[in-house]
Parts: sequence; C-alpha cells; structure tokens
Amino acid sequence: MWLIIKAMQEKGYILPLDMSENRMTIKNWAEQDRPREKLLIKGKAALSEAELIAILLGSGNKHQTAVELAQHILNHCGNNLNTLARLSVKDLQKFKGIGEAKAISIVSALEIGRRRKKTDPEQKLKIRSSLDTFDLMKGDLMDLPHEEFWIILLKRSNEVILKQMISQGGVSGTVVDAKIIFKKALEEMASGLILIHNHPSGNIQPSNEDIALTRKIMSGGKSLDINLLDHLIVADNSFYSFADEHRL
Repeated sequence: MWLIIKAMQEKGYILPLDMSENRMTIKNWAEQDRPREKLLIKGKAALSEAELIAILLGSGNKHQTAVELAQHILNHCGNNLNTLARLSVKDLQKFKGIGEAKAISIVSALEIGRRRKKTDPEQKLKIRSSLDTFDLMKGDLMDLPHEEFWIILLKRSNEVILKQMISQGGVSGTVVDAKIIFKKALEEMASGLILIHNHPSGNIQPSNEDIALTRKIMSGGKSLDINLLDHLIVADNSFYSFADEHRL
C-alpha cells in the first residue's frame, strides 16, 4: 500500500492527509464501529476499554486515531486499569497527543470509578402492598387543591424503578393519555405498573372514568407484557385500591 501511495505522490497526485500517512481516521470507519456511535447503537458493554478511553480523548494524534492512542496507553499500563488510575496528569501528558485537558478527563473518569467502588449500592424500595404505594405517594398527593395522575414503574421483583407525574388537571379531573403511560413504561423496560391519582373532593370511590381507564391500561399492558398491579385513588389520609377490592 505504501509503495502505491509513494508512486502516486511521485506522479504529482495530491493525496488526502490521512491517506498519505497510510491510515484512516475514525471518521472513515463504519458508523457502527465508531466508539460514540457504537455505544449508542450497541450499548456501553459492547465497547472495549480502549474504545471507552477514546471517547474521553475525543481525538488522537498525527499518527494514531483516538482508539489507537488509547490502546497505546493501555499497553504501557499492562492493560490494567488500576495501573492506569495511578498515573498523574503529568504522566499522561508524556504520551504524544495527550494534552492537559485530555489527561484531566482520563484522571477524572477513573477517580469517579474509584469513588463508585466505595459507594454502597442504593437500596431500592419494593412495593409489596397497597399501603406501600400509599406511603410512597402520600407526600406528593395529599392536600392538593387539584387532581394529579402519577405512575409507579417496577421491575419484575416489584422493585421501584421510578415514580412520575403523567398529568395535572383541575378540581374535578385530569386528562390521561394511555400512550404516554406505555411510552414511559417501555422506555424504562418496566415489568409492572401502578396507577395513582388523587380526588380533591375527599371521595375515594372510583368514578366511571377511573374504572374505564383502569380496564384500558390493564388490557393494553397485557399485550406489552406490562402487568398493572394496582390503581390507587388518594383522598386526604385514606385511599382506595383496585387490587385490594379485587377489581383488576
């Protein structure tokens, strides 16, 4: 390849810089092979350590792509991230193409990883009953002068993924779009779903609209493998549970 390029140069052909250096930049790679795009398409676990470091670097040097430079740094450290984490900003700046900003990015990322190891895993709340749901939501819904509709998304183990308000209305009701509920549930890969809303009137009994919406969400959830576990209506310090009343 180099002989071909040399012959073309001798004949006066003007070659792109990357070709004359007998290498391709990351921009020339297939989209699914570029580190940033690969992460978006395939997920972070699909990237090698060199590719992850290359994302931090952003660019390489005159003779190496960001991935090649990252591989060079890792090789210098025996392909051991613990060894890499011991390097200082000044140590990293000894590699060609690593300035202060890039060195700081690497040191900062590895420091975050070190601190994460020291952090205890967050204990996630599990919903085991309607009372657990009420305890989780009463601070958000009690004493409101208007109606709000919330959802709780759960893992298969009934561990809470998140709680989120879907809509806010007036004294007598709020409009709820089932598509928004399922869109959020699918985004979070939820296996379970709980509906919650309040009645500012103080009456915890479900309206015909509440019953119809519950049936609609329950039916739609079955086709998406998202189980509707309960629908709570909160009023003052009391609540109505569709699950407790065997209406699911």
